[in-house]
Amino acid sequence: MSDNSGRLSENILYFARALRAAGLPVGPGAVLDALEAVKAAGIGAREDFYWTLHAVFVKRHEHSILFEQAFRIFFRKRGYLERLMAQMLPPTPAASEPAKPASQRVQDALFPNTGNTPPHKKPELDFDFSLTMSADELLQTKDFAQMTAAEVAAAKDAIKRLVLPLDEVRTRRLAPHRRGHIVDMRRTLRASMKAGGALIDLRFLGPKTKTPPIVALLDISGSMSEYTRLFLHFMHAVTDARKRVHTFLFGTRLTNVTRSLKTKDPDEALAACSASVADWSGGTRIATSLHAFNKQWGRRVLGQGAIVLLITDGLERDPDSTLAFEMDRLHRSCRRLLWLNPLLRFDGFEAKAHGIRSMLPHVDEFRPIHNLQSMMGLVRSLAERERAIDPKLWLRAVA
Repeated sequence: MSDNSGRLSENILYFARALRAAGLPVGPGAVLDALEAVKAAGIGAREDFYWTLHAVFVKRHEHSILFEQAFRIFFRKRGYLERLMAQMLPPTPAASEPAKPASQRVQDALFPNTGNTPPHKKPELDFDFSLTMSADELLQTKDFAQMTAAEVAAAKDAIKRLVLPLDEVRTRRLAPHRRGHIVDMRRTLRASMKAGGALIDLRFLGPKTKTPPIVALLDISGSMSEYTRLFLHFMHAVTDARKRVHTFLFGTRLTNVTRSLKTKDPDEALAACSASVADWSGGTRIATSLHAFNKQWGRRVLGQGAIVLLITDGLERDPDSTLAFEMDRLHRSCRRLLWLNPLLRFDGFEAKAHGIRSMLPHVDEFRPIHNLQSMMGLVRSLAERERAIDPKLWLRAVA
C-alpha cells in the first residue's frame, strides 16, 4: 500500500506540473491539498478520483475543459489509475472508452518530448523557400482551440496590439468646426475681444461626430469556450481604450460582465468574469438569452448607432420560432449586427441547422472568428474598410 501511495503521489505531482504547463494556475500548495484530499476521500472509482482532483485544481469555469482533457489523456496513457484500482477493488469488466480529440496545448503539456520520429533516425528536412511561413504567419492562421500554452500567450499579446479605428457616427449636436456652416457667435465675440474689437475672426459650428457604442454577446457553451476566452481578451483591450463598450455572456442565461472587464489587469478581469458566470461550458439557449437582453438591456445600450457583435456557433438547444423574432428585434435596434461564427473555419460549412437558418436573415455580416487573421478581418470591417459576403447567400447555397 505504501508503494502504491508513493506512486500515486508522484503521478499527482507530474499531473499538476502538466496542468500548470497547459495554463492552469496550479502551485505547490494545490499539490499538497490534492494529496490530502485524495488521502481523505480514498480511491473508490475513477469518477470519484476525477472530481476530487477537479475540486482542488480547477478554480475557474473555463479551466474545466482543459482539466478534463488532461485527466483523460494522462491517466489513459499511463494506465496507472486502472492498475491501482485493480489492486484495491474486485475485478469488473471495463468498457472501452472512445478516444476524443484534445487541444494541442494539453497534448504538449502532458507529453512534451514525444514525437513520431524515432530517436535513432535523423529527421530529413526539405526546405521550399517559396512556401515557407514565419512563426508570426503561422500564429495568425492557427486555430485558437489548437494553440499551445505558449501560442495562447503570444496570441494574447497580439490581441492587445490590435487597433480598433471605428467609423464615427454623425450626431445632432454641434461642435467647433473649421469648415462649419453655422457661425458660433459666442466664440466669435470672445475671440474679437482679444484684438479690442478691431478684427472679427468668425468661428463656426459643424456637425459633431462620435464613435458608436460596441455591444458584444458572447456564447460560453462547451463548444465555444475556447474561442470566447480569447475573444474576451480582445473585448478587454477594447474596453480599456474606449468608454462605451458593453459585454454580455450567455449560455443558458444572460450575464453582464461589463464592469468586470474594466479591471486593468486582463487576468484579473477574466477571473472576475468567470466568477460572475454560473453556466460556463453548459448548454446553449440563444433565444432565451436574446429575449432577456432585448427586454432588460436593449434600450440602455443600443442607442446612438450601436454595433452588436454576436459570437456563437448558432447551435440552439431549443430551436423554435422565437429565435427569429428576437434576432429581428435585435437587428432593428442597432445600426449593424455582425455574427461571428467559428464554424466558418471549415471549408464545407453549410447553413443546415435550424438555429443558423433562423438567424442568418437578420444579420448584416457573417464572419469567422477562430484565429488572429479572422480577428484582424473583424477590425477592418468595423473600420468600414472591408465588407463581408451577404449572409443571405449561405441560405441560397443550401436551398
